[in-house]
Amino acid sequence: MTVLAVFKHIVADSNTFLWPTLILLILFIFYCLKEEAHATERRIQISKLPTVTKTHWDNLVISLKLSRVHPRDMVDFFSDLFKNNGPLVHIKLMLRDYVIINDPDYIMALLSNPKHITKGPDYRMLEPWLNKGLLTSTGEKWHSRRKLLTNTFHFKILETYIPALNKHSRALVKNLTKASENDELIRDVGSHVTLCALDIVCETIMGVNIKSQEGKSSDYVNAIKTVSNILINRIITFWLWNETIFNISINGRAFYKSLKILHDFTENVIRERRQNLKSEKNPTSEKNDRKRIYSFLDLLIGISKENPSMMTDLDIREEVDTFLFEGHDTSSIAMTMALLHIGMNQNIQHNIRDELNEIFGDSDRDATLDDLNAMSYLGRVLKETMRLYPSVTGMSRELNQPLQLKNYIIPPGFIIGFSPHILHRNESIYPDPEVFNPDRFLPEQCIGRHPYSYIPFSAGPRNCIGQKFAMYQMKTVISTILRYMKLETLGTQKDIVISTQLIMRADSIPSMKITPLYNNNNCLA
Repeated sequence: MTVLAVFKHIVADSNTFLWPTLILLILFIFYCLKEEAHATERRIQISKLPTVTKTHWDNLVISLKLSRVHPRDMVDFFSDLFKNNGPLVHIKLMLRDYVIINDPDYIMALLSNPKHITKGPDYRMLEPWLNKGLLTSTGEKWHSRRKLLTNTFHFKILETYIPALNKHSRALVKNLTKASENDELIRDVGSHVTLCALDIVCETIMGVNIKSQEGKSSDYVNAIKTVSNILINRIITFWLWNETIFNISINGRAFYKSLKILHDFTENVIRERRQNLKSEKNPTSEKNDRKRIYSFLDLLIGISKENPSMMTDLDIREEVDTFLFEGHDTSSIAMTMALLHIGMNQNIQHNIRDELNEIFGDSDRDATLDDLNAMSYLGRVLKETMRLYPSVTGMSRELNQPLQLKNYIIPPGFIIGFSPHILHRNESIYPDPEVFNPDRFLPEQCIGRHPYSYIPFSAGPRNCIGQKFAMYQMKTVISTILRYMKLETLGTQKDIVISTQLIMRADSIPSMKITPLYNNNNCLA
């Protein structure tokens, strides 16, 4: 690539401000000159790693190339790196050194070590939205928050959520029934599932009924999509790493406009829950109250009331922002993909329904916690769904200490990246990896499989705190749908086009035909 080609590449980006970008490139040149004089040891360390950026020119070219990759092509971009270089490859993007890994042993060495819990610099771009909540924080703050919030996902609390899971799952079935009247096709089942998931998270974890499925939260859902799309674009576009350039860009202005919608929504949820708590009568004695396990938002508000310096209003908002986003968006994409594949594979659908008939018989009662635990086949379907479509397609850690990866020593300051999406398609671990096969997760099939070869909820100290909640949520929603509806997906797996954003998105999915098995108005009354 010539200098003129690089220049044209920059100018071609309609969202690029030419002069700020050229200034960044000039600064980059000065940095390279400085690095030549002061980074001999670092260059020796890098020389021992398989790398695709051996020179400063390689660095510039691949940084520009990555900035032009469409989110739906991101997985292919990194898959090709592994195919051409093996399961560990160094890549320098402007001033940052990344080591990308795709080996379960490497991933275990990283994630299982409590010394390596600092998220990569990409996560700092989320801070205007999520501040330093559980997802983005590190060090002592992360440790104390993790310990505090883990108790809010205790099984005793999760059991109290089951009625709300059933209620909103039944509301989803009613909405799908209405949308499919007169043989109408459901063209975007994901939009219905997302609103149901948001209702569930708000009523359970937050204690507020926001009635999303009645059309009252569409602005929040749309703002989530806008912010997610802008953030992934910023993460891969090196000149937008600079705060000033990002803030004056078209993307920056759209970001902060949508961000106001998200923060306003969160503050309304917190405000409503505070009001509800004031009006609720506490039936327990002070003695019993000390033994009570508090739900998520109630715990935060309670601490804020007793010790405002320990839990400020901003502290509450950052955690509510984090859990509202992660709690509904990640599970909704998994449920959407599960429903599509269940509709494609009628044998799988029959197997699930047979299991549900054994549990419920002819009864139209709600699911209980014991029922959900008994749904072993549906659990395997969900696990296979999350193998093919892990909600978070890429993760990273920034090293504060050296990391030993077999024959390689990765020095502090490097960023380690990995992709569950690519890992889960490793043919040596999962034969015929593109085939949807729930039997991969039969107990006998899992024997001998590397414990870090399947990480839809991450793993190690920073694994997903709400994974049990997510599984109960997904089982309740999908089992309720299949108890009352037959699904037919009018397309194949190839018709599902995914996009790598903050979480996986579906750019395109096939339509579904939904046929009620009974008169749902009576069964779901």
